[in-house]
Amino acid sequence: MINTEKLPKWSKELIRFIPVQQQFLLYGNIYDFYPYYDKKIGYLSKSLKDYMNEILNEVGYEVVLIFEPLEGFLLLKGDEALLNKVGFKFENKKMKVLPLNNVFDLIKKLSAIKEFNSSVMINFSSRIKDLSMGNDLNDFLFNTFKLSLESTPVKVNDKMPLYNNCIFLFDKEEDVPYWYIQSNPKIRTIPIPKPDIEMRRWLSKSIMKVFEDYSDLNEPKKNEVIETLCEQTHSMYGREILNIVALAKKEELSSTQIAEAIRRYKVGVSDNPWAKIDRDKLLNAEDLLASQVIGQEKAINKSATILRRAFFNLSGSQYSKYSQRPKGALFFAGPTGVGKTELAKSITKLIFGNENSYIRFDMSEFAHEHSDQRLLGSPPGYVGYEVGGELVNSVKQNPFSVILFDEIEKAHPKILDIFLQILDDGRITSGKGDTVYLSETLIIFTSNLGIYEQLTDGTKVQRVSQDQPYEEIEKNVLSSIEDFFKYKIARPEILNRIGENIVVFDFIRKDSATNIADKMINSIIEKVKDEYKVEIELSPLAYEKVIEEIICDLSMGGRGVGNKIEEVFINPLSNLLFKLFPKENDTIIIKDINFKEERWELLV
Repeated sequence: MINTEKLPKWSKELIRFIPVQQQFLLYGNIYDFYPYYDKKIGYLSKSLKDYMNEILNEVGYEVVLIFEPLEGFLLLKGDEALLNKVGFKFENKKMKVLPLNNVFDLIKKLSAIKEFNSSVMINFSSRIKDLSMGNDLNDFLFNTFKLSLESTPVKVNDKMPLYNNCIFLFDKEEDVPYWYIQSNPKIRTIPIPKPDIEMRRWLSKSIMKVFEDYSDLNEPKKNEVIETLCEQTHSMYGREILNIVALAKKEELSSTQIAEAIRRYKVGVSDNPWAKIDRDKLLNAEDLLASQVIGQEKAINKSATILRRAFFNLSGSQYSKYSQRPKGALFFAGPTGVGKTELAKSITKLIFGNENSYIRFDMSEFAHEHSDQRLLGSPPGYVGYEVGGELVNSVKQNPFSVILFDEIEKAHPKILDIFLQILDDGRITSGKGDTVYLSETLIIFTSNLGIYEQLTDGTKVQRVSQDQPYEEIEKNVLSSIEDFFKYKIARPEILNRIGENIVVFDFIRKDSATNIADKMINSIIEKVKDEYKVEIELSPLAYEKVIEEIICDLSMGGRGVGNKIEEVFINPLSNLLFKLFPKENDTIIIKDINFKEERWELLV
């Protein structure tokens, strides 16, 4: 009897039911490699047809064949001359038979033979429908369905009786017509999953020997390398594990650098911008970010801490040292125009040197239940399937990026479920079935939750204002965020994944607004000087009046300051420049400002 101890679960199920069922429909991970245990050599990686050939041989099948569309039959196990005696025409273990009706005739003939037990695998079963003509496929399936009901086990010599069986290999369960398996006790469907951790461990042990340095490692270090490969290849195919090892060999990495080989395989590039970040920049991150975002010390301090954590790849390390979570996740909450988006851009520039790696999604565009297809791509058969999803494509093109999901509360709750997988596993699966890894990204959510409250009559009232101290604002906003995720949309698990990384932004206070306005005015003056070689100077009186007018209403935050500068300073300055049309090296001294005929003017 075959020893099933070192076999995957689906193999054990197949072996268990072989004596009592005539047909098997295997589906799922059928194009992978599978670790087969050889008593003399150890684990060997085999394709499914070779793996099945070994299993069927051990069970007691003397003849094993596989049929492939456009190719015909291939004899994997058995005596070619013996088969030719009973009506087959094999040559060099191959027999080209294309029409499906002829294929069935041979399968039926094999099922009736009493001299030996035979098994026929039908490979690429999901593709046959694309290659068949007319009713060939329907006739073929009906005939094999009928054959399964009429067949009886064959006892050869004193061996256990076995069916001369037929094994279909399908891509997906839905490729099998429902009528074919309904209420038929002679047919069993068996899913073949991606390798579980035990299978990955066995496969890892069989392939790590290709590294010259592996044999020199002590046992604890060998186990550590194996566990690294097993843990970090969760939900990956066996073939991908082989590819990772081949990549490591090609790029001259050692066995102890297997984690780096996995990272390169997942993101597709060998460069790691995170490792190249200037340490002095990270050390002084608070000062660098504060020069771009004014008045948000708490948000800046939290962000700087997350960036330093990301540099050492410690995100999620409290749960597993093999964590593949994103480099970090931040949730920016607070009023509009206070610097949430600006801080995200500043973080991108700090990490990558420019804002090209900044990806923004306006979540108000994803309020519909099925808009998740815009992010991940449409499933097969739907419009836009070939295009792919916006998030998937963006990460494929730039795996090292800061991804901003703006106004997250406006997305449909179903969309938010995507973030569970992103924050937990650092990966998403596209509509095409491709896996995209976000382990090299920094995720930032923004929200206006807690700033306004919608009453039963539909009107909105402001819950917090700049008259309140920051501590009170923070308390109210955090409470609203908790209520939203826990009770309104019933997704407390999302809040749990974000953890302690919620940062509440303060309103733009007058001191901060003055600094912002001063910075913007100086930027405008520098632009005129650089482009036109004209000096602009403001008298203390003019400067004071401009600033006073700009910061008189801070309800719209920093954007409001920018809009007001446009009205009070940029527009009248443009009119003044046209009026004076200064030459290079001229100096314009603005002595005062005046509001006249519903517009501002600068006085010289």
